[in-house]
Amino acid sequence: MHVINLPRATSGHSAPLTHVALRDDASRLATCSYDGTVIVWDVSDPAHPAQTATLKHRRLVNASAWNPAAPQLLATASADKTVSVWRLPEEGSPSLVNVLARHTDDINSVAWMPDGERIICVSEDGRATMWDAIAGRFLSEVGSHEAHCMMVSVSREGLVATVGEDGLVAVADPDLGTAPSVRRYESSIEGCAWSGDGEVLAVARDDGAVDLLTKKLDHLRTVEVSTSAARCVAWSQDNEQFVVGAYDGSLHFFTAGGERLHRVDDARFWPRSVAAAGGLVAAGSFWSSPHLLDFASAAEIAGPMRPTHGPNAMAADGGVLYVGCDSGTVLVLSTTDGSSRPQARLIELTEGPILSLAVRDGVVYASTYSGHVVRHDGTVRVSEQLGAPLPSLCFDDGTLVAGTYNGELVSLDLDDLTVLARSEAHGGSVKSLTPLPGRGFLSAATDRTTAVGSFTERTILWEHGNLVNAVAGLGEEVAASASRDHTVKVGRLSRTSAGEVQVAQLQTLMGPDESVKCVAVLGSAESPFVLAGSYDFGLYVWPVRWEDDASSLTSGRLLDAFGQGLSCMAQLDRNTVAVAGWDGRISIVAHTGDDELPRIRASWNVQDLVSAAQTTQGEDK
Repeated sequence: MHVINLPRATSGHSAPLTHVALRDDASRLATCSYDGTVIVWDVSDPAHPAQTATLKHRRLVNASAWNPAAPQLLATASADKTVSVWRLPEEGSPSLVNVLARHTDDINSVAWMPDGERIICVSEDGRATMWDAIAGRFLSEVGSHEAHCMMVSVSREGLVATVGEDGLVAVADPDLGTAPSVRRYESSIEGCAWSGDGEVLAVARDDGAVDLLTKKLDHLRTVEVSTSAARCVAWSQDNEQFVVGAYDGSLHFFTAGGERLHRVDDARFWPRSVAAAGGLVAAGSFWSSPHLLDFASAAEIAGPMRPTHGPNAMAADGGVLYVGCDSGTVLVLSTTDGSSRPQARLIELTEGPILSLAVRDGVVYASTYSGHVVRHDGTVRVSEQLGAPLPSLCFDDGTLVAGTYNGELVSLDLDDLTVLARSEAHGGSVKSLTPLPGRGFLSAATDRTTAVGSFTERTILWEHGNLVNAVAGLGEEVAASASRDHTVKVGRLSRTSAGEVQVAQLQTLMGPDESVKCVAVLGSAESPFVLAGSYDFGLYVWPVRWEDDASSLTSGRLLDAFGQGLSCMAQLDRNTVAVAGWDGRISIVAHTGDDELPRIRASWNVQDLVSAAQTTQGEDK
């Protein structure tokens, strides 16, 4: 397992925050991050959070939980498949108490039982397990899901609620050992939280609503929160209010009776996690530190300190490379042939992350987590809120197409960004769009499919065993897709006499043992190379030989290893691809006729390029 290697920030995190956990006395806050660390903050004066300790894992950290009986103990759960238990004295350095034995997959959430001795871990393998936290001893299975188990919440009575991507909500009492109560939803459930008195379970639904349920999972009420997925919930100390983080990039405050009190919008929010204690609300951020708000008024007490510049999206236009970052900044690199350090300039578009980029004739279009498209041609224009995060963009037949988290395609006017049409294209988030040179475009989605066609008429090319993260093309002759199922599929395409795209040949390429995140194709249609980047930090290449039959499962060759997972790729020309990782590295990969395989021609660090561009632009002023 590769270990995260990111440049350490002087204060705060160097990557977005995945989780926040407030201690019951509201004096300490733990924040988890993609940078593989947990930072503990003294928030006894919430207007001036002070960093007191930094804890490390080998991979990104998904969650943490304070011990209800021993407030100095903190459990942290990581994609390195471990849960660590730490002792954090009021004075002095933290110490590692125990590491629970490696699980079979990433740990998504963790919670203590009321006795403060046992701990519940839920994993992407679908299992919920109980451990003796101090002895490090496995105790029992508490429940299981058919897909990723996403979150666990334990009530004051010791009832264990788990939710998952399979839409299952389950409540078990480990001390009784009876069959769990279950409730099934059609969509993914990623968040849940018991009220402080343990009488009500709030369930965050992928359709944007929150259900309030009894201990037996009987329905009390449904609260409509957002047009996008509701991701997390936290209750006030008196059980009279709750706050919801939604994938519209906002925090939503309600009474227990379902009356809306406040909505707080901030492009810096990453509301996959919220926590509440002592009248204080903490929320995750795409920046280096958390948001702190007053629960009663929803007013901000303290905001994030500084932006992070992890690259999320790239696009090329006339040999110029555009890089969209977590900070909302677009880094423009005018020299990418590897002969010298590129000239860099910055376009400041927003304060939140850029999820996708499309560029034509120097006009930049960026999609955001908050569900907007931003256009920049020297001036900035912003579309209406399109209802959900926008993971993908591409041009099609004189329009701009945005793919949404909700599975829609939205067609926008290139000039004023007005919505021209909407189409239900996929049964899950449209993760990636790639235009074809002729007409139409490719799409990949969490419904496991890769499709092709026009805005209104889509045809499935092939299906993976799990969600599809990315799709790429080489002209209109070759397409490839990367999946969470650890494979890459590559197909040779042709058009029928009616102009419809079809698959002439298809191969499955064996990827690494973790999800494959991004993909590109370079070379010739007759002998292409497929590049793919993985969450295992590896950049892989496959030479494709069409004469191989379908039973030939080819493993990729490791071209390079990054310091974090790879995030995105962009084709500069048929033989050159830009590759970016969440460690901030951008590499140029090229193939010439003299090379057996493509190779890396140059590499740069995003933060170095941003700093140089800020200096240059400051001097120009």
